[in-house]
Amino acid sequence: GSTYSSKVFRVTFLTLAASLTVPLLGVTVLLDCPIDPQPISLKEPPLLTGVLEPNIKLRKAERLWENQLVGPESIVNIGDVLFTGTADGKIIKIEDGEIQTIARIGHGPCGTREDEPTCGRPLGIRVGPNNTLFVADAYYGLYEVNPGTGETKMLVSTKTLIEGQKLSFVNDLTVTRDGRKIYFTDSSSKWQRRDYLFLIMEGTDDGLLEYDTVTKEVKVLMVGLRFPNGVQLSLAEDFVLVQETTMARIRRYYVSGLMKGGADMFVENMPGLPDNIRLSSSGGYWVAMSAVRPNPGFSLLDFLSEKPWIKRMIFKLLSQETVTKFVPKYSLVVELSETGSYRRSFHDPNGVTVAYVSEAHEHNGYLYLGSFRSPFICRLNLQHV
Repeated sequence: GSTYSSKVFRVTFLTLAASLTVPLLGVTVLLDCPIDPQPISLKEPPLLTGVLEPNIKLRKAERLWENQLVGPESIVNIGDVLFTGTADGKIIKIEDGEIQTIARIGHGPCGTREDEPTCGRPLGIRVGPNNTLFVADAYYGLYEVNPGTGETKMLVSTKTLIEGQKLSFVNDLTVTRDGRKIYFTDSSSKWQRRDYLFLIMEGTDDGLLEYDTVTKEVKVLMVGLRFPNGVQLSLAEDFVLVQETTMARIRRYYVSGLMKGGADMFVENMPGLPDNIRLSSSGGYWVAMSAVRPNPGFSLLDFLSEKPWIKRMIFKLLSQETVTKFVPKYSLVVELSETGSYRRSFHDPNGVTVAYVSEAHEHNGYLYLGSFRSPFICRLNLQHV
């Protein structure tokens, strides 16, 4: 009798499942999918052991200017004065604890997803040799900003086609000491910053570019990078490191010396998705990651990487905002040596103190932590971790 009843149960269950699945699939097939994902092959994430062992060191960071700024992505300093760009399109100066807006590249209103392209979104920010600021605005392009007068000068506009390609998501930049060359990333010629999740999930590729401030020429140096993000010149200025967010790795492009024009892998298969990269005082690099690939554990990105059809279904049915909620909040900052080995790591599981970390900028014994969403800057005393 028991085999009979289990057969009945199985048939009933399958009939029920089919009766639910068929209309759902029908609906799903009819719905448009905004992305055309490609399969991506990632290696199994590295084990979080040794130097990468989870800890709560980032929770020792203090939150500064809470609720006075929104999404301070990238941070620089001139002396003890800090500068950052925020999600409401402003370039901000913080002097003696006082916050002041010095410039805007776009114009209001700001605040919604729809406003972002006109509001502008300053991302990477750097100090040039004459103490001017170089800013990468995701929607408008590369700008030079005078921090004293607030005057802005366009260097590269996203309206200009570069080698036939549109710049849709100008992201980060790094500048030579003499200010002659600016290396910058365009994260996508298809997706804008507000659709960064589509970009991560689709895995389309774009490149690393060079702007010459004297000849005013823009050159494409590398293509085929999946979500090229943070960039950093080496101390000797012989190569540029480019974070490839979707692939969880860092590529190296040689800009001078015998290897000039060549590229290789600097760090492969990282424990999270790298955002910005900056020099550390020890001669290495700080890498900020706003999402980890837990091992042991479950990594949504890794699970979906070889399954474009699941990605299509997810984005047919859910908004980017909804999908973001499934990504566990986990902030991770690693310090790499000059050769790319891991020196140390600071974690904040569940993003309790520091969430959505986008950059770690070292100044005067402190690590200033930028975030693309949080309403504050965090500061970590490096003597105390």
